[in-house]
Amino acid sequence: MSGVVGDWADRALAAVMERVTTTESQVGERFPLYADPRDGVWKTTGGGSWTGGFWAGLLWLRARYSGTAADRRAAAGRMTVLAPWADADTVTRGLILWYPTALADGDAGAAALQERAARAVLAARHPELGLVPWGDAFGGSRLQARADGVPGTVPLLSGVAPGAAAEHLHRHLDLCLAAGGEPVPAWRFQEGGAGWQPCEEPGRGWSRGRAWLLLAVADALLRPEVVAHDRGRLTAAARQLLSLEGVLSGPFVPPSDTTAPHGTLDTSAAAITAVALLKLARLPEDWAPACSYRGVVTLSTLAAHHLTYGSCGRPAGMLLDGCYDAGRGLAECHELVWGDFFLALGLASLNGLVDLTRV
Repeated sequence: MSGVVGDWADRALAAVMERVTTTESQVGERFPLYADPRDGVWKTTGGGSWTGGFWAGLLWLRARYSGTAADRRAAAGRMTVLAPWADADTVTRGLILWYPTALADGDAGAAALQERAARAVLAARHPELGLVPWGDAFGGSRLQARADGVPGTVPLLSGVAPGAAAEHLHRHLDLCLAAGGEPVPAWRFQEGGAGWQPCEEPGRGWSRGRAWLLLAVADALLRPEVVAHDRGRLTAAARQLLSLEGVLSGPFVPPSDTTAPHGTLDTSAAAITAVALLKLARLPEDWAPACSYRGVVTLSTLAAHHLTYGSCGRPAGMLLDGCYDAGRGLAECHELVWGDFFLALGLASLNGLVDLTRV
């Protein structure tokens, strides 16, 4: 990494931390979802939705960055607002509650909330299906398996039931990766004999589908208690995902739909992938050097070409060119709160603020 990581990482992290403060002053007690790329004005939600943990996580990253008690209080306050999600019927409790609690070193409330969430997710496990189903908190069919239902959930479960964490991940891998090539990111279970059927949305080619799966596999490989249940399957899944165009080769910022390579980009998928690669780089595998290089260069590409530094009437620290939902034409080419979070998490790992084997 020497010679690749330099002042750009410090400057980029400073910009994103500045953005956390400007966002905080704008959204108040609400949670940011996505922001207009022209002026940085956020679309917000009161309860946090599935993205709330990324905002609380950004506040915890700012607390680490600044070292101030006031910033720790602000982060703890936002995290506490998310506590009711522990009882909601959604596997995205992993995304909502893992990241802020994992970043809150030494916070007793965070430790208690993490365990509460883990046990609630475990209680929602469907033994016959071998996973924690998607749930009905956001509407639609409860019995779904989706790629965004594994990151966060795997490390959350691993603390209370490593076997359940492994089973949950392996079941998703069996479904999403079975056809080879681009993952099939979403499945619906139809009772009455039809079994698992692929969903139309999000469809094959969804760039965040592959990114979420790679992140979940990286998290599992960094946890010996999960690896013990099938290292070979996890290693094979990692190699299959790393072989996809745009992961270790090709564009550093993928299109939001890899089956439409000339469409909108998704910088949030790039940021998630970069963090996953930096996690995989910490393993004693032959892929480590390539993952390290690719992860760092992806972050530097985002910092150089997609991050604002306070010009053109826009606040500093906006990660532009994220795509919320291309299928619905929702927030294309926008700033996304989870894109900001994973960019900040990756940069913080380069700057020594975060140990990626623990978050």
